[in-house]
Amino acid sequence: MTAPATTTGTSPQTTPDGTATETPVPSDLLAKLAGPEDLRALPEEQLPTLAQEIRALLIDKVTAVGGHLGPNLGVVELTIALHRVFTSPHDTLLFDTGHQAYVHKILTGRQHKFEDLRQIGGLSGYPSRAESAHDVIENSHASTAVSYADGIAKARALSGELDRAVVAVIGDGALTGGLALEALNNLGAAPERPVVVVLNDNGRSYAPTAGALAAHLAALRGGTAAGNIFEQLGLTYLGPVDGHDAPALEVALRQARSLARPVVVHVVTEKGRGYRPALADEAEKMHAVGVLDPETGLPRSATAPSTWTDVFAEQVTELGAHYGDLVAITAAMPGPTGLSRFADCFPDRFFDVGIAEQHAVASAAGLATAGARALVAVYSTFLNRAYDQVLMDVALHRLPVTFVLDRAGVTGPDGPSHHGMWDVALLASVPGLRVAVPRDPANLRALLAEAVDDQEHPTALRFPKAAAGADIPALQQVGPVDILFRSTVHEVLLVAVGPLAAECLDAGRYLADTGIGATVVDPRWVLPVPSELVALARQHRLVVTVEDNIRSGGVGAAVARALADTGVHVPVTTMGLPARFLAHGPRADLLAAAGLTAKGIVHTVLCARADRPHPCT
Repeated sequence: MTAPATTTGTSPQTTPDGTATETPVPSDLLAKLAGPEDLRALPEEQLPTLAQEIRALLIDKVTAVGGHLGPNLGVVELTIALHRVFTSPHDTLLFDTGHQAYVHKILTGRQHKFEDLRQIGGLSGYPSRAESAHDVIENSHASTAVSYADGIAKARALSGELDRAVVAVIGDGALTGGLALEALNNLGAAPERPVVVVLNDNGRSYAPTAGALAAHLAALRGGTAAGNIFEQLGLTYLGPVDGHDAPALEVALRQARSLARPVVVHVVTEKGRGYRPALADEAEKMHAVGVLDPETGLPRSATAPSTWTDVFAEQVTELGAHYGDLVAITAAMPGPTGLSRFADCFPDRFFDVGIAEQHAVASAAGLATAGARALVAVYSTFLNRAYDQVLMDVALHRLPVTFVLDRAGVTGPDGPSHHGMWDVALLASVPGLRVAVPRDPANLRALLAEAVDDQEHPTALRFPKAAAGADIPALQQVGPVDILFRSTVHEVLLVAVGPLAAECLDAGRYLADTGIGATVVDPRWVLPVPSELVALARQHRLVVTVEDNIRSGGVGAAVARALADTGVHVPVTTMGLPARFLAHGPRADLLAAAGLTAKGIVHTVLCARADRPHPCT
């Protein structure tokens, strides 16, 4: 069943030719909205003005503190229509991914909290059940909402709550994930399950959406599709609908609800709508931004220092020139993972597989099987989704795939779903896999080259979302282990994991100045634990490991186990992140809260030497 395509007429937020504009119209409609019930009471003719006010608020607030701008500018009318047709929270609205839920937050009474968006104690950048009853899932890993909707609808049927609609809003980028297709496969075989799937099709994730499904959606948009994948799966299809025409959206959504069966409503939106700098950004449509001048869309600060991602981007491109068989893979994030330059230079050796981390890793295994040097660049938190492929498709076959994990450790304002604090513990359980953690730009370059050159083992390289800082020279190298500081007395060995080396150095110097002999080392390759590190540890009375991974199962645990295996019982104190979900906030503040500063390290050493309980327990 197909609803006719619609076009948006002239309104306060469009020019006569339909082009979006950000010129505001003075009004106070938004200020009068305390919740969705007020929105439903608005006359239809006021909706364009409301949409323009919402866009003005988004541009003003998000450019002031940073956040996801482009996706939310594109879903203004769609979110208005959703809240006018469905009665949240009685009806359940699920957003996949949650970064497109800013408008939802505005319409559910949180517009006055955007001053503190993604700040400590402030509004989350994703749905948050602690914030509102309207936020049902804290969803910021893509492709999950349709599965949630399927399960909620099943539960509602069992409990007899048949008057409560379940709606999953999913982007075309997220639809490339295998989990979303698994859920659609199940929904299509359950005609009695009344789930409304709203497909927000803007042709992009970060970059333009990749794959055959993207081509099929384009054909559906253009009216040239020979068939319809959703109808073939057993779902009713409505659309395509102009996602910036609120009345047309309401008509389609009401029709979808009335059918009382699984329905896909295909909505076509424009990412970055209403903001010229976003529309001019061909790479990402200002998907996620820092602090900007709202007029120009340019950064307010001076030239930003090089990040770890910048250093990786430069080095992987150099390695691409050196190794003609180096192939790079990403899951819908060529820009954020630092592979855009590589893709430009070596387009035949770059693959964006969409939001499909499992496929990315298994495909890399196939590349390595056939003799290519395969490199997979993903956010640390998203490698969680492909653990089985890392373990069974790469490691079991002893394939030399290199994993580059951006946003490792504490990422900051994106919050609990995006902190890359689980990767070391997960990878520590993978036989034969080597893990490297660079402390500075020079080490990142060297370790990446070593990883790509290693054709005997799978390897992983992790680094944070942060400025890379200055290089930290080694006094001496013992095997793969760099000695960064050494006093004449060997009492405390500080094992610095990657970017926490600077804090460990400051702590080691302070301890030495106060008469406590300290050695600071950087293992570089942290897993498996180098035998040289074990030998150094045996020369000291206390070992303190410092890492931005969870303490349980991380580098510290591996060092303690390696020492115990030698039969020498040197006390090991592990410093790291607590094994709980951490809130959003500045990286430095979250590290400090976990004691991962020079002051915290000194405090831990003094407590451990005094045989007192660990200060972090």
